[in-house]
Amino acid sequence: MAKQQISSVSVSSLSKRDTLISILIIGLLFFIFGFVSWINAILIPYFKIACELTNFESYLVAFAFYISYFVMSVPSSFLLKSVGFKKGMMIGFWTMAVGAFIFVPAALTRTYEVFLLGLFSLGAGLAILQTAANPYITVLGSKERAAQRISIMGICNKGAGILAPLLFAAVILKATDGELFKQLPLMNSAEKSAALDELIRRVIVPYACVGTVLIGLGLMVRYSPLPEIDTEHESEDVAAANSGKTSIFQFPHLILGAIAIFLHVGTQVIAIDTIIGYAGSMNIHLLEAKIFPSYTLFATICGYTLGILMIPKIISQVNVLRICTLLGAIFTLLIIFGRGQVNILGHAADISIWFVVLLGLANSLVWAGIWPLALDGLGRYTKLGASIMIMGLCGNAIMPLFYGYFADVYDLRTAYWVLFPCYLYLMFYAFKGYQIRNWAPNNVTR
Repeated sequence: MAKQQISSVSVSSLSKRDTLISILIIGLLFFIFGFVSWINAILIPYFKIACELTNFESYLVAFAFYISYFVMSVPSSFLLKSVGFKKGMMIGFWTMAVGAFIFVPAALTRTYEVFLLGLFSLGAGLAILQTAANPYITVLGSKERAAQRISIMGICNKGAGILAPLLFAAVILKATDGELFKQLPLMNSAEKSAALDELIRRVIVPYACVGTVLIGLGLMVRYSPLPEIDTEHESEDVAAANSGKTSIFQFPHLILGAIAIFLHVGTQVIAIDTIIGYAGSMNIHLLEAKIFPSYTLFATICGYTLGILMIPKIISQVNVLRICTLLGAIFTLLIIFGRGQVNILGHAADISIWFVVLLGLANSLVWAGIWPLALDGLGRYTKLGASIMIMGLCGNAIMPLFYGYFADVYDLRTAYWVLFPCYLYLMFYAFKGYQIRNWAPNNVTR
């Protein structure tokens, strides 16, 4: 069987050099994750104009991209068991490449549904890569420093996220587009159709280039020195604790952690993908508003940097998780109730938009805090557990739709109420949920 032919090594047997090389390669993967994922922040308002969509329809960009995590995460775990990490990652990159190339016929026909198919394929490839990379970096060293390593990966991810919308906007948007967007409602149907066709076809060259690069990256990772590590090793204590376990659903801290991931990534993508539209409600045009996702991601990187410097020497990763979830709830209330015009970094806007930016700081170390807590003690269930966690990434697909619906029914500011219950649950997991190891009410904690 193919599975038996895969030669895995224990993490403890890796030299410092091998560990460093592995971290650098996984860091590259997280950079790619960020570049492909956070480009949605500019795609959403771009497609809204070019394909003439409502708020709800425009957030189908995020839905199509991230629902693939729900569909593909468990199959990804079986794929990785069968072919190993490196071949699996190559397949993931090539699946993403297919999605990038689908943008070409979608742009030629200006068909939104075909764009959504391409986004689904990109997300499916990323699901495979995430299912491999997250447990890999979690076990690649001591458990106490897992949040620190994930923070380093987060800087790679969000650093790419800062670059992606700016580079994409630089390639597809022109200085004269502000005037074009004003003229579109005044054009007759033929003129408008021609203008929108020209606008949407600007994505052809960048996505064709992305597809080509993804094919090359797949080959690079396949033949890289990245070792196949054993993520299913169980210590004697873990083996004893898991001896009676027959299902992944017998690990409450994992299932509750997957729900936490669902809500966390939903809050994160809302903070980043809606901020351009929210800026537009303050009469900030797209060419100026395109920078706001980068501000939010920069705030996230600041949080990651603090995590690298402080965890675990100054503060534990659990306490950092508690602080971040509490900040998220506070900033959400300030978005809704904060009022007043301010001028910051040259932008004249309501102060509430800067609390959306600060959600990047609040969200920064939530992912890094949840993963090691949720995967703790899974042993031979680690790969399957990771796939359950990756399924939680479909929160990126679902939560923006709730925001878009309430934005259409009420307004863009009021729609941010969807974040508050999410942060309340994340606070529950940070203070209590991660300790629950048995569903029985009379024996629920470690």
